[in-house]
Formats: sequence, C-alpha cells, structure tokens
Amino acid sequence: MKNKKETIRKIVGFLNNEEEYGGLWLPNIQRPFVWSKEQIEKLFDSIMREYPINTLLIWKNKAPVKIRKFIDNYTNDIKLTDFYVPKNEKTKLVVLDGQQRLQSLFIALKGSYSNDELYFDVLSGREEVDDVKYVFRFLNPQKASKETKWIKLKELVFSNKGYYELAEDVIAQVGTVNLTSEQPELIRRNVSTLIREFKDQDNIVYQELDSIDNPEVYHLNDVVEIFIRANSGGTPLGKSDLMFSLLTASWEEVEADLAELLEELNTGGYGFDRDFILKTSLVLIGAGAKYDVMKFRRDENLEQIKSNWEGIKDAVKDIKDYVRGRTYLKSDRALVSYLPLIPLINYRYAFPQQWKQLDKKELSFWLLRVLLTGAFSGSSDTILDAVVKDIRDAGTIDINSINSLIMNKGRSILVTRENLLHTSYTDKQLYLIFSIWYQNFDFNPAYDGNLPTVDHIFPQSRLKKIKTTNLQTGRMVMKYRTEDRDQLANLMLLSKEMNVEEKHSLPPDEWIQHRMSDVDKEIHLIPKDPALWKLERFDDFIEARKKLITEKFSALGLIQT
Repeated sequence: MKNKKETIRKIVGFLNNEEEYGGLWLPNIQRPFVWSKEQIEKLFDSIMREYPINTLLIWKNKAPVKIRKFIDNYTNDIKLTDFYVPKNEKTKLVVLDGQQRLQSLFIALKGSYSNDELYFDVLSGREEVDDVKYVFRFLNPQKASKETKWIKLKELVFSNKGYYELAEDVIAQVGTVNLTSEQPELIRRNVSTLIREFKDQDNIVYQELDSIDNPEVYHLNDVVEIFIRANSGGTPLGKSDLMFSLLTASWEEVEADLAELLEELNTGGYGFDRDFILKTSLVLIGAGAKYDVMKFRRDENLEQIKSNWEGIKDAVKDIKDYVRGRTYLKSDRALVSYLPLIPLINYRYAFPQQWKQLDKKELSFWLLRVLLTGAFSGSSDTILDAVVKDIRDAGTIDINSINSLIMNKGRSILVTRENLLHTSYTDKQLYLIFSIWYQNFDFNPAYDGNLPTVDHIFPQSRLKKIKTTNLQTGRMVMKYRTEDRDQLANLMLLSKEMNVEEKHSLPPDEWIQHRMSDVDKEIHLIPKDPALWKLERFDDFIEARKKLITEKFSALGLIQT
C-alpha cells in the first residue's frame, strides 16, 4: 500500500479523466451521493481553515469491474445509470473510500448543484459566525452577479495568474468604491489562502492499493473486503449494500436482475427491498435467517444462491401473487412485516407441487394473525429458523405445530378484543386492520391524491375543546386525551370522494346524517342510534362502536372474544 499526496486542484483534474493515470472513477457498488449544499459549503470553509481532509482509499487496477463517472452537474433526480462506464481492462483508479468528499469537490469546482454554482464571499474570513469563518454559497450566477463580493470559486482555483495579479483582479471586480480601507488587504489574504490550500499544498492524502504492480497482494475479493471494511464504520453503506458488493463481485449480472425482480414485485403498491431478498436467499439455501456479512464471504453460499437464483425468484414472486390475490394485504402499509412471508416462500421453494395443492384459507388467516400480533417482530431469526426447519422436516405447513413453536419462543398468535381495540392512530397495524375491515377499498389508486385517508369520526379539534374539572386541583382540564381521541373506535378510512375537508367543518352528527348513506354507515360500523352521534355522547358512541368492531372481527374468525 502506497501513501500519496496531491493538491486539490490536481486531484479534481483526475476525476473522469483517462489521460491522468487512467482517471479516477467510482465503483458501481458505491451508494449514491447524499451531501447537501450546506455540507459542501462547510467542507470548503474547513479547507480554507486548514482543517485536514480524511485520507482517501484508492484502488489502482486493470480489472474489468463496473465503474461510473463522478457527477459534474448534480440534481436530485439524477440517474446513476447515466454515468455508467463500459467495463474495460485499462489502467484506472477506483475510489473505495472518500466518494462524498471527492464528489463535493468535483461539483463545486467543475459543475453545479441544481444549476447553482459555488461562490466565495471574498469579504468573509475576519470572524466566525455560526461555526463558519469563510463563507461559500451555491448561487444562481445571475443572482451572484448583483453582489460583487461573490466570486465564482472555480475561476479562482483554475486561474493560471499569479497571486498578486489574481488578488488585484478580485479587488477590481468587487470595486474599490465599495471597500473600506481594510478590505483590500482582507481580499489579498483570502486569495493567498485560497491559492495555498487549493493549488500549492498537497492537501489530498490517499492510500493506493496497487493491483498492477502487486497483483498477488490485492485480488478482487480482497479489494471488495477492504471496501466493505472501509465503509462499515460509519453510515456510507447499508448492510444490504455490503452484502450485495460481495455477491456482485463474482456475479455481476445479478444487479440488473434483482432490480428487475424488485420492480415486478412492487407493482401494485408493495415495498419489497434488497434486504428482504438477500435474507430470504440465505434462508432458502439453508444458511439461516441471521443477516450476516460473513455468510456472503463463503464461496459455497454465493454459489448456491447463484445456481438456485431462478428458483428463488419464482418462489418469491409466487408468494407475492398469493398475498395479493388470496389475502387482504393489498398494500405495503397493510403488510406491516415481510418476515412472515419467508416461511411461505421456503415451502413454495422446497415443495412447489405441494404448495399448489395446499388449502390456503387457513394459511391466510394464520398470516393475518401473526401480523396483527407482531409474532415475527423484533429479534425473530431464531423463530424463523425454527419454523423453516419444521416445514422442511414435515414437508408441509402444519399451522398447529408452527404456532406451538412461536409460543414456545414467548410470542403470542392470539388476537384479543383488548389488543384490537387498543390500536391507535399511530400504530403501524392500523392499516392492516383497515385492510381486513374495508375489504373492497381501493388502497392503491393510480393518483396519489386519491389515496385513502385515516380520519377521526369525532374531530380532534372539537374533542379538545371539551373540558372537565380535575378533582385534585379543581382546575378545568381537557377531558379527552390523545389516547381517547386516537383510539380505533373513533377512526375510519375515508376515500377522496367523501370530502374530508367538509367533514371537519361539520359537527359529527350533521356529517353522519347528511353526508353518509346507509351503506356508508354499515361499512364504517356507525352505531344506528342518531342520539349517539352528538358530541356530548362521545363516550357512549365509542362503547357502541367497540361492540360493532368486536362482532365484525369475531365473525371473520380473527379474534378471541
């Protein structure tokens, strides 16, 4: 490993430039650029204040690895695929650690951020304000031209003029009539500092892994492992990114294939992700549910996933179709956890013919129960492993046996009346409950503006105004607390057509009487007695509606009364 140094101006010239030692590029497994304008601006303040930039890690190689260019003109809707570079066996430098810093330098000195360019306030630098001494801003060029103190940074850094000539040009551009007697000297100091930090000093330090001169030392797998370790100390990569980097190192076609799979799975409003597919793959090849990077270091695991990939995909897609077609789980918000699907995918994968013949009605109720109770929430790897083993050993899905395993792990699969009615506005199970309740509702309209809305039957604004006397203090206090207002018995699901805004302007009894049909009242389980719709009868309304909710879910066979 070699330690090298370069000036900022020179290192930026290496980016995307094949003529400079093959150029600096990014590996495709790097996550997208995430820094904000403010973070970049503070980076340049740090450089001017001579704060060190952390060491970069660069791999010199000729390997035909997948790389992409650095982004010059950054926008929030940028597509990384537009920056992919064809694989080649030329000499190149690949950045393993330091993307955010180098990308920030490149945007600021060679491009733009949402069409704004980086400018330097040449009259800053006298004192620190809000942790910033040297002020840099991304500005629209037309706006910046109206204030002469703003000088475009790239024009200063890449100017070939000497210090004195450049400083005097800046002073002339700001305009001597606008300057105090001390400010020309301030500008000269700022220009001098800028030339030193960006053009003269070797402020970029990087470690170079040389696979050209030392091919036996740095194999591709070793470099991938170094990349993982370099990126696992902070937040640059998610766990699936780390694992996926190992998978794609020896099987690059899987990247596009997995993206296509996820697009197909998520058609219709689901949220399957790469983590779920990788975890499921480990389970199906018998490597266990624990999500461990080291499992992807084992060649036998990678080979098993690769050789069984088509069967894995088919099993996942078949279970997704089953969930959408045979359960009430019509959207991502209803499918509060994807983990209970893994045992089903396992059965479909290991016993595809038996899956076709399975009576799925009981299975569908089981799936709803474990989702309602959160049986697979928290640390569930041991439960998943036990259930998967039970299914593999038995060659079938024995609901009673699986339930016993879950309960032996201290989890419950019983949905009680109390648990159901304690569901509130903020609970993630709420949409699951409503998906079971409102079975024919369109949870995934084409237009987001038509998405269903959870709303309070008795509006919060009106309930908050109701006061009662605190018996201990004698003061008037709010009668109905958050838990009273937000309980399930005061909630319903409204479509766009039911005019949510109008509802809030009317007392509950008027809205129910004049804006809800008899069919609507039945769907929403509104007590039939109009006297209960009045604001002062809120408590009685809640008790009556709790009874109706209990009766509905008991009739569905989902709760123990």
